[in-house]
Amino acid sequence: MELEALRSIYEGDECFKEISPVSFQFRIGELEDTKAFILDITWPETYPETAPTMSLDAFFNNRISADTKQQILSKLEEQVEANLGTAMMYTLFEWAKENQEALMENHKPVVTAVTLTSSSDVMTTASTAKKKEKKEQLTKAQKRRIISRTDNKGELPRGWNWVDVIKHLSKTGGKDDE
Repeated sequence: MELEALRSIYEGDECFKEISPVSFQFRIGELEDTKAFILDITWPETYPETAPTMSLDAFFNNRISADTKQQILSKLEEQVEANLGTAMMYTLFEWAKENQEALMENHKPVVTAVTLTSSSDVMTTASTAKKKEKKEQLTKAQKRRIISRTDNKGELPRGWNWVDVIKHLSKTGGKDDE
């Protein structure tokens, strides 16, 4: 029944995602918000008598430090303990939304190599890329032609680029035609 209630409450809400009938993701905060996070919750077989499994391991949460994640999970665990034995998903999601600022108060974005890149870094890498000689990319057909012309050692046969003298003279004409 709780599953049906969640589906009807969050129908069309882009923050709620049902992974499976017992596993859900809920985004707390807006996509652009640096303090937004995604909460993964999975129901065990004996839910709601036993606590659901909560996780902040989604890729979206990579910018959140491990300490902050642990704080969020411990505060959510307190809410789970208070609501044990009842349907608590809606309560947890709404509590997390209302207390997002308090949950993320110690949040300092984890700096990654991607966020460190400045425009001057991009310019230097672009200039070094220009200096490097580009290797010519061949199509499959071009590669096949090269392979078909070479022998088992990868060498071209003797005279592969010679001009057929008779064919050439018939097209250009000889000395006598002048």
